[in-house]
Amino acid sequence: MQPYLVFRLYGAMASWGQPAVGGDRHTGIIPSRSALLGLLGAGLGIKRDDQPTLTMLQKSVQFAIKQLVPSSLLRDYHTTQVAANNNKVHYHTRKQELDMGKLATVLSSRDYRCDGIWVVAVSLTNDAMFSFEQLQQALLTPTYPLCLGRKSCPPALPLMPTILESCSLKQALDTPFPAITGSKKSDRYWFGCVGQHRVATYYWPDDKAALGDIDDNVVITTQPWDEPLNRQRWQFTQRIMHQVTLPILEGE
Repeated sequence: MQPYLVFRLYGAMASWGQPAVGGDRHTGIIPSRSALLGLLGAGLGIKRDDQPTLTMLQKSVQFAIKQLVPSSLLRDYHTTQVAANNNKVHYHTRKQELDMGKLATVLSSRDYRCDGIWVVAVSLTNDAMFSFEQLQQALLTPTYPLCLGRKSCPPALPLMPTILESCSLKQALDTPFPAITGSKKSDRYWFGCVGQHRVATYYWPDDKAALGDIDDNVVITTQPWDEPLNRQRWQFTQRIMHQVTLPILEGE
């Protein structure tokens, strides 16, 4: 039993970055650790080049996630004009790049998750340099605009961050939030959670038994590449993450 900060993410579109190869930019189905650190960092007003403070935040928090709706995949095809590579020239603005550079066209595709709903539980480490109250206030009145992975994907609802004094991890992730459409029944209809086989998927780090008494045979362990290693170089390393899919009881 321990305290948690719990909030909900919902948006028409979200993009949770995955390792990128070539011009394709894929998305995961849940918020990555780096995306959640970026969300809190934006709320706190930490600049992207402030590596010491970003590292402090990274060492302060752990995240667990409950995915209520898996969302649907949308792929967007991009053509972008860029200046041909020239190591001798540094462009200070996009306009200067287009005016002065020899233009080339880059083809790429961007993936998004549509209508996803996620509950995030934040816990503090023993080395935490931020308090729950600071993080809660940052999400209520963020310094910089919050986004769901990309600037083009703002949250569609307030995050409603709530501090829970002492509970289990599963209790924290099962925290009820107001219905998005006005009623729980309507939510289940619009988001495809119709019928008797409603399920939610839980994701958490480190201790495999942290979610409670669950058969090890149904818990899947993965190693996503979403732990920031160097922000300037966009380098990431792996971490341990566990997941399990459980039925949603009537009334949840």
